[in-house]
Amino acid sequence: QVQVVESGGGLVQAGGSLRLSCAASGSIFSMNVMGWYRQAPGKQRELVATITVGGNTNYADSVKGRFTISRGGAENKVYLQMNSLKPEDTAVYYCNAKRPAYDYWGQGTQVTVSS
Repeated sequence: QVQVVESGGGLVQAGGSLRLSCAASGSIFSMNVMGWYRQAPGKQRELVATITVGGNTNYADSVKGRFTISRGGAENKVYLQMNSLKPEDTAVYYCNAKRPAYDYWGQGTQVTVSS
């Protein structure tokens, strides 16, 4: 059974940085796409960034130039380096891992940016 576990959230002041990590364990297959989504209170879950097994990336306009997504080589791991954080980045961040016919989610990690 595949487990997706995130780590690295926390409280940071505006302008600061955080690095989120995620590992999808329990699968012998590579995840075609891994990514990060976030959900702020009272809002819908939204895409933050994704990366394919080939290294192609996609970012939400709101994080371009501030966040960087990367994968952990051949392992089903993904990272999100978040710089120049803003209060509006406050949300629960969820890791997602996809392969054909399968879609896995982590439990989420809280990121809070104080002004």
